[in-house]
Amino acid sequence: MSKTKTSDLRTSPPQRRDRLADQVHGRLLEDIVSGRYEIGDRLPAETELAEKFEVSRPVVREALMRLQADGLVTARQGAGTFVVRMPPRQIVKLAPRASIAGILRAFEVRVALEGQAARLAAERRAAAELARIGNALDAMRKAMEEGKPASEADFAFHRCVSLASGNMTFVEILDNLSGTVATGMAVALGITRQRTQLRSARVIDEHVRIYEAIAASEPDSAELAMRYQIDQARKRLIDRKRDT
Repeated sequence: MSKTKTSDLRTSPPQRRDRLADQVHGRLLEDIVSGRYEIGDRLPAETELAEKFEVSRPVVREALMRLQADGLVTARQGAGTFVVRMPPRQIVKLAPRASIAGILRAFEVRVALEGQAARLAAERRAAAELARIGNALDAMRKAMEEGKPASEADFAFHRCVSLASGNMTFVEILDNLSGTVATGMAVALGITRQRTQLRSARVIDEHVRIYEAIAASEPDSAELAMRYQIDQARKRLIDRKRDT
């Protein structure tokens, strides 16, 4: 990677800055996962990280802000940036490190998007649409019980909920994000497969609550259950101790 000067950064496309920040985010995440930096450790200063990764300080600052938004580090005024949480080791094995920041950002979008879709699904769903949601849930449960990848069934479940909302815009947005969303699901479920049966049971239960709220035509409960499920999936990606 060639060194990017701050003066060049001002005129470079925002997408390039995002890509560089994602790469630095991924490399710092890998350093934390590997144990190079442990909980309580202070990360190197921005200038040192900029030199190490051959990028500008604004790029490093953006990467650190993303790690802070992920809940992995905290900034203490006058003291520096410290590690406060360890992600599961498998995260850097199951996803390209430069894609992890984008995956986590997609979860933030999904909470709002799919929460509203679930609310509308509870109000508008037809019997056939509810049956499709149930079939996807059954497929997901079966795959997880057999220890097989369940991300395809997971995506189908969420897409069926969006379809049941009666608003195709939800489906179109989800489809446009399908690559990132599917990768996030595959990583989250891949980590779950390698953890305890308790975690797998909780993942299924989260989806059952969504289905039951939609089946009962309870919009508030459906939205809450969907938002909770997506938030929990995101947290499982960034907290090594969760559901152990």
